[in-house]
Amino acid sequence: MNMISPDAAANSKRAWLKILARYKKPDRRRSAVELAITLIPFATLWAMSAAAYAYGHWWGLILVLPAAGFLVRIFMIQHDCGHGSFFANRYADDWIGRALGVLTLTPYDCWRRAHATHHASAGNLDERGMGDIRTLTVAEYRQLSWRGRLGYRLYRHPLVMFGLGPIWLFIFSQRLPIGMMRGGLTPWVSSMTTNLAIALAAALLIWAVGPGAFLVVHLPIVVLAGSAGIWLFYVQHQFEETEWAKDDDWEFQHAALHGSSYYDLPPVLNWFTGNIGVHHVHHLSAKVPGYRLQEVLRDYPELRGIGRVTLLDSLRCVKLALWDENRRKLVSFREAHALA
Repeated sequence: MNMISPDAAANSKRAWLKILARYKKPDRRRSAVELAITLIPFATLWAMSAAAYAYGHWWGLILVLPAAGFLVRIFMIQHDCGHGSFFANRYADDWIGRALGVLTLTPYDCWRRAHATHHASAGNLDERGMGDIRTLTVAEYRQLSWRGRLGYRLYRHPLVMFGLGPIWLFIFSQRLPIGMMRGGLTPWVSSMTTNLAIALAAALLIWAVGPGAFLVVHLPIVVLAGSAGIWLFYVQHQFEETEWAKDDDWEFQHAALHGSSYYDLPPVLNWFTGNIGVHHVHHLSAKVPGYRLQEVLRDYPELRGIGRVTLLDSLRCVKLALWDENRRKLVSFREAHALA
């Protein structure tokens, strides 16, 4: 992981919101093409996987891997719709986002509300709890009972975080507006209509290919894509040099630039993930379409040196679990124990 250089620190004081304003406008024809080259291959790979199952060609089920990659990309388009940055037309973005939410098993309006909270409070120690990964400070962890510590350790364990967690979140938890039960009618309408649409789509596919093919093909795609999505979200904020601050010291631009990583991925992974690895720029200006984020890095290469995390670096992020307020960095349970 790269430490912040003096030049990068100086650049962090630039008026990035004004600079990035000119990148906000999407190319609507390109947006339409991006949607088509994502949905069509996904549907094709899904159908080919089902056909492989039907004809006993089990080796063909390897196609669920690229299909899961395209489902991740579908979620990233839904994500841009939630920010109103895909077509820059609220009506079009919202209804495309709702339709894609049936494929990603994510009630669009519920997710958009929680995600807006995340963007408004990322890196704020006093505003944790919605749309983020639960993160305790070292002091908070030490104040827990042994049961509380065990529960937190289990929650942060990789098998739970990236294995059981995505299954619970995408298949079960999002069927109800968890955390928004008293948020008015919209969360309930979003959840229930998405559930109904998912049930109808599942029934149609089961009628077309049979329950066996549906389960063998679709469940692995959803689980793999969900795990990849949680991993991306984790690395984007749970890296060693991230920034957290109390409400009085929290400042939006600084938190966006230094509390979010630049996940430096190979080009093919950048494409499948909608360039969401350029996450510090995304948090600086969420209205910039995903396909223009690399354009920002090209024009302002100094941003490449801030919060950079490589694929190898990201594997080391798994052990990080607690925010050390004294050292101002994320630490592992072992490090926290040594400090005690």
